[in-house]
Amino acid sequence: MDQPSPDSKIVFRIEQEDGSVDVETPWATSLGNDLYRLENSPFYAYGVSWLDVVCAPHDPDEDRPVFTKVVEKGGHRTVRVIFDPPVEDGNTSQGVLDRLVAAGASYEGASRSYMAIDIPPNVELFEICEILTQARIQWEHVDPTYEEIYGDDA
Repeated sequence: MDQPSPDSKIVFRIEQEDGSVDVETPWATSLGNDLYRLENSPFYAYGVSWLDVVCAPHDPDEDRPVFTKVVEKGGHRTVRVIFDPPVEDGNTSQGVLDRLVAAGASYEGASRSYMAIDIPPNVELFEICEILTQARIQWEHVDPTYEEIYGDDA
């Protein structure tokens, strides 16, 4: 049976430390009753990953569904990476990306430098983190967040 294709963009508002707000609008598939399955890895939002089911009631001001909470985890995890130099055929950044894919991860790129790395349920999160750490790549935990893994005091 075919899976329904993405049919909606969900608004995520991400508050920054300076009080400003970034907006991200990933694709999602409507499941009815204000529930949506995410069809993209997040580039800015934290605590959500590809295939998570989220609650996003329609906001008349935005004329789109707006994220309020995660309802069901899809089992995927996310880290974000900033490659320097940007990924180009044959360079060291491409080599790191190739190692991540060989370990079972996949990726979406906002650019050749900024990427969301999807870690499926059957791939060990810490193996992916170790590849990035050993390569001395700038990266961050997204889902689960650093605080969820190590606690607020870490």
